[in-house]
Amino acid sequence: MAMMSDLEIAQEATLRPPTEIAEVMGLPTDLLEPYGDSLAKIKLRAIDELADVPRAKYVVVSAITPTPLGEGKTTTTVGLGQAMTHIGRRATITLRQPSMGPTFGIKGGAAGGGYSQVIPMELLNLHLTGDFHAVTAAHNLLAAMLDNHLFRGNESGLDLDNITWRRVLDVNDRALRNIVVGLGGKMDGVTRQTGFDITAASEVMAVLSLASDLGDLKQRLARLVVGYTPDGEPVTADDLQAAGAMAAIMRDAVKPNLLQTLEGTPVLVHAGPFGNIATGNSSVIADRIGQHTGDFLITEAGFGADMGAERFFNIKCRQSGMVPDAAVLVATVRALKAHSGNHHIVAGRPLPDDLLAENPDEVFQGGANLRKQIDNVRLHGVSPVVCINAFPTDHESEWDAIRQIAEEAGARVALSHHFTNGGKGATDLAEAVAEAAEEPSDFTLLYPDDAPLRDKIEAVATRVYGAEGVDYSAKAAKALDTYEANGFGHLPVCIAKTHLSISSDPTLLGAPTGWRLPVTEVRASVGAGFIYPLCGDMRTMPGLGSSPAAFRVDVDDDGTISGLS
Repeated sequence: MAMMSDLEIAQEATLRPPTEIAEVMGLPTDLLEPYGDSLAKIKLRAIDELADVPRAKYVVVSAITPTPLGEGKTTTTVGLGQAMTHIGRRATITLRQPSMGPTFGIKGGAAGGGYSQVIPMELLNLHLTGDFHAVTAAHNLLAAMLDNHLFRGNESGLDLDNITWRRVLDVNDRALRNIVVGLGGKMDGVTRQTGFDITAASEVMAVLSLASDLGDLKQRLARLVVGYTPDGEPVTADDLQAAGAMAAIMRDAVKPNLLQTLEGTPVLVHAGPFGNIATGNSSVIADRIGQHTGDFLITEAGFGADMGAERFFNIKCRQSGMVPDAAVLVATVRALKAHSGNHHIVAGRPLPDDLLAENPDEVFQGGANLRKQIDNVRLHGVSPVVCINAFPTDHESEWDAIRQIAEEAGARVALSHHFTNGGKGATDLAEAVAEAAEEPSDFTLLYPDDAPLRDKIEAVATRVYGAEGVDYSAKAAKALDTYEANGFGHLPVCIAKTHLSISSDPTLLGAPTGWRLPVTEVRASVGAGFIYPLCGDMRTMPGLGSSPAAFRVDVDDDGTISGLS
């Protein structure tokens, strides 16, 4: 019998009341703000009220460099959280909120899969409690106040050719990437070129993910830079008197959302920053609460360990002060075979038949990527555990090949069937993670705050990506000098590059060497608190494919949703 779809599995599940999930966490119910029958927001005073509860072991789930299809980090995170109960431990999971762009595009939702899912799956994938809409509204309010400022005389002296603040929308819409505003008569505003990004790419979203509380969120919003004067002086949201109103819009969005897995494991879902140009991690606030609600706090970092985990370590942990105890690296047979260079995988299309044929030699050929990502975790003093995420099309000889690569690199390794068997299919993984987390933590940041920005970029490029060095365009070099002159040099760096290679070139597979990182442009997310160098063409507003997931999503007269994946 064929396995039910993710949505069918989720819709057959029995949801426990949020108060029951809170009880599992040791979270007083007066800290909950119910949202319907199946989920709740958590009041921020939980941070202080739980402060004396012992700290959970802190585990981040990352991966080898993925294929365009993804390798199941969210499913693994959920399965691992569920498995902790099966070995007599309590876990809380923290995850990013899915963007509706991918939900209606090619990738689909981000609730996990099979029997390792977050529920209610429909609410999670379809704007949940409205946090994304609050980010959209706050971001676009600042855009409106910026254009009104220009219309009213531009007192700040903004250079019209150096305005960096665009608008956002949580829909894949390529037609909005580049637009002209202010067309029409004189009363319709100042004519200028701008554009839209997807909401997940908003700096307001990055601010939400890195803020420590509502007061910190407001201060970060005030520091948002909307553009520069001809002399290179930054103009901020505070200069436009917008931060207070933006924070008011975000008042409820700053509270994490409490959901559950199919097996009743607590899940805090909060924020959803874009993984290429921002941290790709869930919120600091959710982690600050979650670290006092069980034996383990398990979170996920976007893309491969060279991206999401590196930013988790050097940006998120730097901001939160929290120290990770272990890291999981999700590895799949198909991804390592892809890194052999013998196959071409395209999102939205079936896997090539020859990739599914038994071939452990190809796994070994792609093994350099797994070895490098193990090194990237160890570089930060964290114990790695390799999770072999099992697919039905795999062969035991191929799993054995992954195990051999991991063990020869000195990493713990466990085969996991959490997709088909839920928590009980991931008990070996849970045991390995629990063992790794007991090792004394030797966590270290890759660079100090006071290092020059170029040194920070080069540390990530050479030590994490394996580049020989960094080449800066004249524009990028000038921006770095300007940012340091403006007092932004203490910020960490978030390098925007492809997620399909450890390098900046998506065609370079495995663990490439002998290449240099080209930095073509550098931008500042001053409110969020990082500098991001661009190393390639980053699409911050995706488009829809020829057969988007939106074609298949529907709702019947009773309100039952179908077609989500």
